[in-house]
Amino acid sequence: MEMIKLKFRTNNCYLRCGLAEFLGTLILILFGCGSVAQMELSGFAKAQFLSVNMAFGFAVTAGAYVCAGISGAHLNPAVSLSMFLLQKINWQMMLVYFLAQFLGSFVGAGLVFVLYFDAFYKYSDGNWTVNGSQATAGIFASYPSDHLSVYNGLTDQVIATAALMICILAILDVDNNAAPQGLQPFVIGLIVLLVGLSMGFNCGYPINPARDLAPRLFTALAGWGLEVFRAGDHWWWVPVVGPMIGGMIGTFLYEMLIGIHHPTQKRETHEEDEGLHEPPDYVLVESAA
Repeated sequence: MEMIKLKFRTNNCYLRCGLAEFLGTLILILFGCGSVAQMELSGFAKAQFLSVNMAFGFAVTAGAYVCAGISGAHLNPAVSLSMFLLQKINWQMMLVYFLAQFLGSFVGAGLVFVLYFDAFYKYSDGNWTVNGSQATAGIFASYPSDHLSVYNGLTDQVIATAALMICILAILDVDNNAAPQGLQPFVIGLIVLLVGLSMGFNCGYPINPARDLAPRLFTALAGWGLEVFRAGDHWWWVPVVGPMIGGMIGTFLYEMLIGIHHPTQKRETHEEDEGLHEPPDYVLVESAA
């Protein structure tokens, strides 16, 4: 085993972080979308909307614990973009994170499909559909409720992701009231659960471009076809663009209203005590249903 470790171990930070983000995001999608599959394919007999919310919250926690020590566990392009704006990572690393998160989400969706293939087949008689009583595309990606317009959906995603980003930054801010480092994934998972419980009615709170776009692309290739991009008045771009805008707005609001107002003495104290309170190089998380 030691020989294998030495042979395959890499010191390239881009590769290390990319591999970590890939696996962490895969775990997020496997557990998260797996919970939706269990609910839908059982006709709500084995799970309910509350259990899906809980599963996604704990899926974020699990994915974050998998990779936080290597990559900081962004698990979400909106988070990586915010960390770039805060100068926590450079633009090359941001692109590595984007790619790794997308690939992890794609593979995670594929594993859910393989895991529940027989159940998918029995539920829909082998007809993979996007709309109708036996539609299954919504297991993998978000689609708007009947009442929701594209523009209200965009607003939904901006607000939800901004709120998420504000909470993430607060949880990680050692000058504020940061959660203990080992508990950060758990606390952020609770925030994702809170977002689902309060903002999941409109479209299932995707709040994560990779979590939504990569599984949607998987369904397009796996038999659901291009209707996954046409459905909901071409809804697909909303959970991609909305979270990116929301993440930037949340970052700006936190920095302007909280971050820049910490007392100078408090900052100096943390700098002197860096060994005990060193902030993480990156940041944790997320996504959602």
